[in-house]
Amino acid sequence: MYHLLLADDDPNIRALVRFVMTREGYQVYEAQDGAEAIEVMKQGPINLAIIDVMMPRIDGLELCEYIRERYDIPIIMLTAKDQLSDKEQGYLRGTDDYVTKPFEPEELLFRVKALFRRYNQVSNDIIRMNRITIDRNNVEVSDGRSVLLLPMKEFELLAQLAQYPGRLFSREELIRLVWAADFEGDDRTVDVHIKRLRQRFADYADDFTIQTVRGIGYKVEVKGK
Repeated sequence: MYHLLLADDDPNIRALVRFVMTREGYQVYEAQDGAEAIEVMKQGPINLAIIDVMMPRIDGLELCEYIRERYDIPIIMLTAKDQLSDKEQGYLRGTDDYVTKPFEPEELLFRVKALFRRYNQVSNDIIRMNRITIDRNNVEVSDGRSVLLLPMKEFELLAQLAQYPGRLFSREELIRLVWAADFEGDDRTVDVHIKRLRQRFADYADDFTIQTVRGIGYKVEVKGK
């Protein structure tokens, strides 16, 4: 299930959007201003944010900038303003899409689905697990704020599991896919590398976990999916 943040100071807008999104199977977390939205983000994984521009305390532009600096998730901005300069400010702050009020709820739903397809498309190069991004081209793992450097085999093991979330890999498969001809030793080598990955990413349990299926192997579970 995908988790959506809906930040808008208009309770009628929140009720309308919540109805449409929950009907589609999304879990919606609401905030009436930017400050409250930040607290919601801290409580657990959010997969997409829908935020109004004009809000008290912290407005939508500031909130968009805050999210973009810390999380790699899609952002849709809602606004009553339809001037090009206002849209430019939204895109400069990091929004992915822009919906002008009044809007049709079904149109907003279509845009949400389109952004999920774009963000969650798995390629051979970029893999995303909420805040964590795996870049196979540059052999880097990022949490949106900093780059986490891993030894090559740990990186390849994580990338292999993450590319197919929910799929169970046996130790033998992982040895063949990750170590191949370079492998020397027994299949417990996989266990050692998994243990190290769990230690490295212990603070990211709200984003993904590496699960053990006793006697068989391992799989990655991405939170919110």
